[in-house]
Amino acid sequence: MIPVPYCYTAQFDDQTRVERVDIPYEETTLPGYSFSADAVGTPPQPTFLMVNGSDGALSSLWSHGAATALARGYNALMFDGPGQQSMLFERGVGFRPDWEAVVTPVVNYLLERPDVDPRRIVLYGISQGGFWGARALAFEHRIAAAILDPGVVDVSASWTASIPNSLMKLFHAGKKEAFDRDMSLGMKLSPQTLRTWNFRARPYTQASYFDTITEVHRYTLDAAEAARITTPLFVTDPDDGQFWPGQSKILADGTGGPVESSRFTAADGANFHCQPMARQLTDELMFDWLDDL
Repeated sequence: MIPVPYCYTAQFDDQTRVERVDIPYEETTLPGYSFSADAVGTPPQPTFLMVNGSDGALSSLWSHGAATALARGYNALMFDGPGQQSMLFERGVGFRPDWEAVVTPVVNYLLERPDVDPRRIVLYGISQGGFWGARALAFEHRIAAAILDPGVVDVSASWTASIPNSLMKLFHAGKKEAFDRDMSLGMKLSPQTLRTWNFRARPYTQASYFDTITEVHRYTLDAAEAARITTPLFVTDPDDGQFWPGQSKILADGTGGPVESSRFTAADGANFHCQPMARQLTDELMFDWLDDL
């Protein structure tokens, strides 16, 4: 198969309504955008609720499902959650692991909109959104179907895989001072690694290396939580996944509902994290799956 282009393009027309929205959330709001049909008399539509990853801009979601959702007859809703983009940079709000506390208010908001079919809300989680989406689905059961791209059960694996075993022994032994000291020495040898660490660690809002890794270990979905997921799932599983290899299968095998596990291969040009060179293929397969439910 010839690799498909990265970006699916679609044009707005006079029947597409684009709204800047503020979704009620605790004592504040979550900023986002809603895309929906604007034709007179259009009945409530299925809605594609998009959960972003750890550092992606909302605009990137346009070519990661939103455009195709509109072309296939869905509304689309995208938003910044805690620790993401505007919530982090403008409001100083960091990540939280319990994303049922985020997705449930968003579902509440959608159910109040007259253009949303309450029986056909679909959740899509990309990159680290594959963890947040899974965590939310263990507690929020008003979602008709979900796509996790990919499935993630342990966010910390993408952090600890690159830390030497000698340092991880210090961490597991609880030797904070020694761990922070040795991490600091290592970072002095690689300013680029330090910049990457600081960027990735910022949303976790911790002051030290030890505390950051401790916090990241809270972002896990245990077997009991996975078993609570009864929502029909489509889980992507790409070859050569750089961050959470093997976790899509762990999640798919552990959930309590029907799962379609979709393998994306290097032979099809669809390998690596979130299939960056095969987004149109990804969209085709996941929306065809939704059509068949």
